[in-house]
Amino acid sequence: MRNRNYPYYEHPDISSIADMLEQEAERTPDAPAFRYRLKKDRAETRTRLDALKDAKKAAGRVSRTVGSGKHVAIIGENSYEWLVAFFAVLGSGNVAVPVDKELPAEETAAMIRGADVTAAIVSDTYADLTAGIADLTVIPMKQMTAGEDGGEEEPLVHPATEDLACIFFTSGTSGQSKGVMLTHGNLAAEISQGARMVDMEGGPVFSVLPYHHTFGLVVTVFIPYHLHAPIWICRSLKRLKEELQAGRPRVLPVVPLFVETLHKQIMNGIRKKGKERAFRTAVRLSRALLKLGIDLRPRLFREIREQFGGELRMIFCGGAYLDPMYIQAFRDIGVEILNAFGATECSPGIAINRNHYHRDGSVGLMLPGMEARISPEGEVQIRGAIVMKGYYRKPEETAEALRDGWYATGDLGYLDPDGFLFLTGRMKNLIILSNGENISPEELENDFRRDPGVKDAMVYEENQTIVAEICPEEEFAGNEAYFAEMKQKINQGRPAYKQVHRIVLRKEDFIRNTSKKIVRYKNVPGAPKAEPPAQ
Repeated sequence: MRNRNYPYYEHPDISSIADMLEQEAERTPDAPAFRYRLKKDRAETRTRLDALKDAKKAAGRVSRTVGSGKHVAIIGENSYEWLVAFFAVLGSGNVAVPVDKELPAEETAAMIRGADVTAAIVSDTYADLTAGIADLTVIPMKQMTAGEDGGEEEPLVHPATEDLACIFFTSGTSGQSKGVMLTHGNLAAEISQGARMVDMEGGPVFSVLPYHHTFGLVVTVFIPYHLHAPIWICRSLKRLKEELQAGRPRVLPVVPLFVETLHKQIMNGIRKKGKERAFRTAVRLSRALLKLGIDLRPRLFREIREQFGGELRMIFCGGAYLDPMYIQAFRDIGVEILNAFGATECSPGIAINRNHYHRDGSVGLMLPGMEARISPEGEVQIRGAIVMKGYYRKPEETAEALRDGWYATGDLGYLDPDGFLFLTGRMKNLIILSNGENISPEELENDFRRDPGVKDAMVYEENQTIVAEICPEEEFAGNEAYFAEMKQKINQGRPAYKQVHRIVLRKEDFIRNTSKKIVRYKNVPGAPKAEPPAQ
């Protein structure tokens, strides 16, 4: 099994989302583009030609309703209609503003006002979020695919590279969300160059991450679409197991918490069945045979793999740090995790491990044409066609983030001699003690998360000492002796300044954003419990 550098994959570049839809419809018009469940035993399939026709009809509806050059919000659960709405807004010469459906109504209203939105395409489920907003034109999302009588097809607008395409709001783990302005050129560069880095191996790709985030939309939908892979739209996390069985994905793009949760479920299932010893034996046998070029993982771990539909081969993981332990654990059962790095401000993908050239612990190689540098403070900075235009109506924040054409990520890291990027923490999270020592809380948090008793952990400074706040797994809740012993093990061999002084056991989960990241500023002692609305 090779793991060495090789040429980029060759795919035609695109100039816009409209160009992508037209290229794919011309190249393989009858190939399946999107699939999703309508009922328990029935799936709908839309071809690439269907997608183009639906986008053209919907663009006409949007154009007739709101005109062009307007900011149009899109609010709703993941669905084919949501995607057609996005295609339609851009294809009618408007700017898409995806909004988190989980926000309370007052924050939704504040976000809509802050982004100068004049119209919104909203699913029936979340119609109440826009009901009280004055002077807002509301279009029911179901009209995006209204059927044969829904209007004539109209040509899609082909914008200039520098034209604004969309405004995505950042998740906000340490402060207020900001509206990231991405151009048509930003999206086109991300899709074109991302497609040169990876091979979806024919899919299907399981699309489960929310579309109001760039990772969920660009990485799990647009890049696979450009790579000719069919996309299974998971419409309900509550029925995830059923969706996986129905979609039988080959590729699963997710965030680290998803990987960690899946791994714990697998290991808990093995323990409950009393098969731990047999599993360890199978892993040792599999590793030995792989060295001889024999791969028995699909047979040895068939029962485990069936939990994901039976066809899973790859997990693309991004959004936060992933412990290399999970990469090896999934590799042992025949699923390769390709870790990646991105930011909403970079459309979002910056770097990724490739199918046959990867390095455990790294977040991969830079996308073609992109540059990375490490500042004297150790911050990763990025330059290239994927970098945003700026933050909407926030010139000071834009100037702070974009420095002489370089985007300052806020992440600490380094590049190895082969160009693989490694991240070591977040600058804003860095703990600086009075003795001058710097501590990255992520390092300690990852050690805690490896333990089966820990659901999640957050490390912070309190009175010049290190505190670890832990959300325990249910069966370990209240077991203070277990966590005291854990603290001892984690402190062992560490210098005194880096040792955990105190452990706090939580009774409730951490406050999280919709990307499932811990919102640090809301979880530390004395922190506000509600984020002020965006202005």
